[in-house]
Amino acid sequence: MTYLAPRQGLFAIIILISFCLQTLLLVISTDQQLSNSRQLKGEQMVAQLIDEARLSLENQDRVSLSVIANRYTSEQDVTRLVIKDNNDEVLVPVGNAPMQQGNTISQIATNGDAVIGSVALTLKDISKGEIITMQWPFVIGSLILHLLLLLVYSYVARPTKEQISALSQDIEDVHREQYARRAQAHSRYPEEISQQSETDTNAQAAPHDSASAPMDAKTGPVNTATIHSELNAYLKSQQSADNHSTGTNSAAQGSDGAEQTSMSAAMAQAERKTDATENSTTDRASAKGYDAVKPSAQSSSLSSSRALETISVHITFHDEYNMLERLAPETRMPYLALCTQLLQQALTELLKQPLLLGISAVNKPYFDENGALAVLKADNSHAKVALAGVMLGKLYLMLNKIIHDKHIELSRFALPAKVGVSDEAQVDAMTQLLASVGKKEQMLILLPHAGLKQIGSYVQVQSVKRPTTVYERECAIFDGGNDAMMQRLADVRNSVLMTESEA
Repeated sequence: MTYLAPRQGLFAIIILISFCLQTLLLVISTDQQLSNSRQLKGEQMVAQLIDEARLSLENQDRVSLSVIANRYTSEQDVTRLVIKDNNDEVLVPVGNAPMQQGNTISQIATNGDAVIGSVALTLKDISKGEIITMQWPFVIGSLILHLLLLLVYSYVARPTKEQISALSQDIEDVHREQYARRAQAHSRYPEEISQQSETDTNAQAAPHDSASAPMDAKTGPVNTATIHSELNAYLKSQQSADNHSTGTNSAAQGSDGAEQTSMSAAMAQAERKTDATENSTTDRASAKGYDAVKPSAQSSSLSSSRALETISVHITFHDEYNMLERLAPETRMPYLALCTQLLQQALTELLKQPLLLGISAVNKPYFDENGALAVLKADNSHAKVALAGVMLGKLYLMLNKIIHDKHIELSRFALPAKVGVSDEAQVDAMTQLLASVGKKEQMLILLPHAGLKQIGSYVQVQSVKRPTTVYERECAIFDGGNDAMMQRLADVRNSVLMTESEA
């Protein structure tokens, strides 16, 4: 028989209270951290918005301000964004949920000493349910840990066999003492009754005495042999019950052995299925459309120690429905000419940056139906040619985003772009990656360790999710840059746009 641990219910209540307190402290600390981080993020967004919209705010260009503001309201954290002029009149009110309450960050926009307007950015509040949803692995792990503590206590705190035996012995001693006291009580009662009957009926006849004799025989001393026989019968019944439980346990052990045998067979079958799945996965990877060779054969092209002398920036249109091919030539050619002019001007302005000294353009890129290819080379060993390629790709994405939004607003044709940056040895692989993995407004990076080392302190990258080929595993996705680099790109973008407007 299995005995429970003492006060197991009380310990379960303590475990539940501990779990609730731990979850409450987690929610409070996470709420405070997210509030601080969102406050800093909101202040940075407002400052960056003022820098980008200073020229449009001075001219009170509502169209340009709307295009700039819509980029910031695309984030889920921003509920409302209001841009006002110096007379406190609303120029652009945009937002995902204008009526939702939240933390509002306001800042005055100035140009030198003159006040040109103000910007008010509202960030939505963080609910406790969202925090628990974000931290669900920690909550589930904490719950499992508390349940394990409860199970360990219920197992460790159970009474041992020695304690159970001692308790049983104490119970038997108590029962023996109770039986002995009852036997002594029953043995005294007949003597007292007989003495009282002899005193009261001393003058009665012999038949009355003979009638009292059977009563004395019935109520005479207690027959202790009967009590011992009942105890022996009880002990024999307990022994038979123990023998029956032993047989049941042996039968259960036999059934457990059969179950273990069946489980072993099932595990072996599962291993065979796993091997078959791995083989099929290998076949699918080889049929993906890339070079269907083994990784050992690709080690030369994917070598991390290959030289980095030139960088290729491949810019393509994200054209899911082949709209560019169906477009009339009188509309397609001016659009491609505009894209070519933007790219060449961006390349020229970017190479003027002091950070990119020693970088030169190998070709003069032009746009066609397949996109454009710009090739950069390093004139010396200290030139950061990989960083130049990444900055050029990001700069064109920023320019194309503005042109695309403006054309869509004016009901004109425009396409989003995607960029791939690679060295000379991986141009074909990058073309395949852009066609299969690339998304709109996204930049893929396929560089050796030397190139990744050049851009490591300036940009952040992330890996491709669920890669199926060697190239997808080696590829990285641009995930943001530091403040200094993004400020340089914003300045270059403004210079390009000002040059285009003057032209």
